[in-house]
Amino acid sequence: MTDSPSAARAGRRLLLVHAHPDDESIGNGATMARYAAEGAGVTLVTCTLGEEGEVIGNDLAHLVAHREDALGPHRITELAAAMRELGVTDHRFLGSPGRWRDSGMMGVASNGHPEAFWQADPDEAAAELVLVIREVRPQVLVTYDPNGGYGHPDHIQAHRVAMRGAELAADPAFRPELGAPHHIAKVYWNVIPRSVVEAGFAALRAAGKDSPFPGIASADDVPGVVDDAEVTAAVDGSAFAAAKAAAMRAHVTQISVEGPFFALSNDLGQPLPAVEYYRLVRGDAGPRDAASGWELDLFAGVTE
Repeated sequence: MTDSPSAARAGRRLLLVHAHPDDESIGNGATMARYAAEGAGVTLVTCTLGEEGEVIGNDLAHLVAHREDALGPHRITELAAAMRELGVTDHRFLGSPGRWRDSGMMGVASNGHPEAFWQADPDEAAAELVLVIREVRPQVLVTYDPNGGYGHPDHIQAHRVAMRGAELAADPAFRPELGAPHHIAKVYWNVIPRSVVEAGFAALRAAGKDSPFPGIASADDVPGVVDDAEVTAAVDGSAFAAAKAAAMRAHVTQISVEGPFFALSNDLGQPLPAVEYYRLVRGDAGPRDAASGWELDLFAGVTE
């Protein structure tokens, strides 16, 4: 008997590896909500608690690292609220909550903290991810490019750990006590085509005096911007735009959302896209859209 489309969707398993709470909602919120709603298994692994983040507004400013250093535990609650908005029930921290600490931006003193993720042994951290991969057995993995999208040390390290974890998970000789080996069929990196970014900023500029934010960011402020030709897949999450916005809004210390735009602590507006884009870097591409040449489903071509 042939499986029904709904049964096939229910057998899909997606794993996402992100650096800090909020990265997932900004980059993949619509994708996560769409696949969760379709019955796919969606697992999020977050590598740090985001302890070194800035805080929007004054009400929770006392949580920051140089004052109470209590932002990390608070961001656990924000992440949980965001996942409820997206319908994602399987979200974990790499190793355990707080196993590795937010490293801060590149070049700052917190990069050298002995517990900083930037200081982690990539193979040690990857072994923690192997445990998840062999348990969940995803067909698709999503993470950052080698520069982490914009050069943040934790994003770069998350890339390294995700790629190394995928390699080690498939090796039957590596730590058999962590579970049976598993090969991930497709690995994608988060990207966003330059044309989409430029169109979004044009719309924000066109809002003029009605813009919800005092300033406007530039394409250089957006992680993962690439030439359109580097994009290989697009997931249309338009039906889940409200869920993505709500998830981003749940990260109240980090993100302000106004209509189709958002801003981080710098208060510079950015477009909030509901279509999310990817580059396939491992595995075989499935059927592609004739008009764009892109896959429209991250599971395209997956047979198991």
